[in-house]
Amino acid sequence: MRNRITIYLSQVERVKDFVEAANKFESDVDIIMGHYVVNAKSILGVLSLDLSGAIDVEIHSDNPEEITYFNNIMLPFESQ
Repeated sequence: MRNRITIYLSQVERVKDFVEAANKFESDVDIIMGHYVVNAKSILGVLSLDLSGAIDVEIHSDNPEEITYFNNIMLPFESQ
């Protein structure tokens, strides 16, 4: 199971949908870009990043069911 996924959020509508999806989890979900780590549940935090390229998103969970759900929820964001 993957705790970290590469996604693309080049459109504002996708950012909104992504933040709504991240908020479905009790566990922390972070966006990692180089040495920056931003709370994926914060629309202002996400919008403060350069969203023109690939973005890594990670869930901090040991629960296999939650990780599987995370992987499924993030599928639409894995393609540009």
